[in-house]
Amino acid sequence: MSEWLPLIDVRTPAEYAHGHIPGAVNLPLFSNEERVIVGTLYKKEGKDAAVLEGLRLVGPKMANIVEEALRIAPAKKLRVHCWRGGMRSGSVAWLLRQVGFQVEVLSGGYKAYRNQVLRELENPLSFILLGGPTGSGKTYVLHALKDLGEQVIDLEQLAHHKGSAFGALGEAPQPSIEQFENQLHHQLKAMDPTRRIWLESESRKIGSVFIQNHIWLQMQQAPLVLMEVPMADRLSFLVKEYGGFEKELLAASILRIGKHLGGQHVKAALEALDAGDLETVASITLAYYDRSYTFAQSNRPEENKFRIACPQLDPQKNAALLLHFIQEHQL
Repeated sequence: MSEWLPLIDVRTPAEYAHGHIPGAVNLPLFSNEERVIVGTLYKKEGKDAAVLEGLRLVGPKMANIVEEALRIAPAKKLRVHCWRGGMRSGSVAWLLRQVGFQVEVLSGGYKAYRNQVLRELENPLSFILLGGPTGSGKTYVLHALKDLGEQVIDLEQLAHHKGSAFGALGEAPQPSIEQFENQLHHQLKAMDPTRRIWLESESRKIGSVFIQNHIWLQMQQAPLVLMEVPMADRLSFLVKEYGGFEKELLAASILRIGKHLGGQHVKAALEALDAGDLETVASITLAYYDRSYTFAQSNRPEENKFRIACPQLDPQKNAALLLHFIQEHQL
């Protein structure tokens, strides 16, 4: 079976949530609790006792497993895997074959896939970083670059976090670090490694996830293109980007950086927020983020930084400016 096939992950919901192959559908053979029961029995009484208990638990679910498999793969062709390609995936494959499915068991299971991810994340790549102070619209410029045919990875989109104290607003729950790496690998695999890949210049920590070490080291050595956008445009952008969120959520984000802002500025920001003066709130918080940005850029060698004046915050125009610049300078 060489064509694309639906992939079923028969591990527990907890295992799947911790990390899974992008695109795989979770059809667990055991619940989280059942997996613990079988595993404990295996350690205490051996394989035969564990297998017998497993059969007791799975028996009533067999029809449901077949029905779900038919919903996922109505053509009755699929791939299946567990942790190591062992008993769980083998059992489900056997069951589905009894009702006419063509089933391919993923050799080595999720463990082999995960080893491949870690190995391939060490491959050398041609990154170019997009930087600029908070409110420069970097994410929108990245997507405009993609529209122009460039290879782009949106790390913040993968992390479900915009990287600041306000970064979780409007986002889905963050993935585990392992799943973040799986998704990053999945996108990189679809790209041409001989061509440049654009990333936003990030801290290594994005919310609760971390950029994998080999990727991070390559990012530190990559050319960094810094957009310089007028302050007025940045303030307007932030008001538009965050102004629709509830005041309570914005206040909580301000308090998270309270020790960096200082008591007087926190008080002023909260008062402005209460009064609906979002531009003042943005101005106060930008003072902190601009200091952090300046400090972060000071740690990079000047010969690897390139500044581009962007007269306005227009993602399409700024993307075109960036492309003209890097082609002119052969970056």
